[in-house]
Amino acid sequence: MFKLLTKTFAKWISKQQLPKEALKEALDELQKGKYEASLGSHLYKKRIRFLGKGKRGSARVIICFKKGDRAIFIHGFAKNEKSSLSKKELQAFKEFSKILLGLTSKQMRIAIKNGDFIEV
Repeated sequence: MFKLLTKTFAKWISKQQLPKEALKEALDELQKGKYEASLGSHLYKKRIRFLGKGKRGSARVIICFKKGDRAIFIHGFAKNEKSSLSKKELQAFKEFSKILLGLTSKQMRIAIKNGDFIEV
């Protein structure tokens, strides 16, 4: 199973106090069916804790997830930045999700090699 970050998401987490271990924990929970919201089109909203804080006041991440196949972190935001996604953002992420799920394993490996995705 591919467990990846988009390049943009990787830049965002590097600016946040968000350890990679928290991302792995979020994926484990998502695989067990624990998430805050299913947004449709294989998109899920998940809370992730900043260092030294609880999940409630920390980050929200959007993950494109297809069980047994791939999990790709595509967007993140702090709860104090905004409460949720706008309708335009959600529609754009749904379109992006369709593209990501349409990639073959070979295309995914090429994208990883090219630096478009970073492995968790």
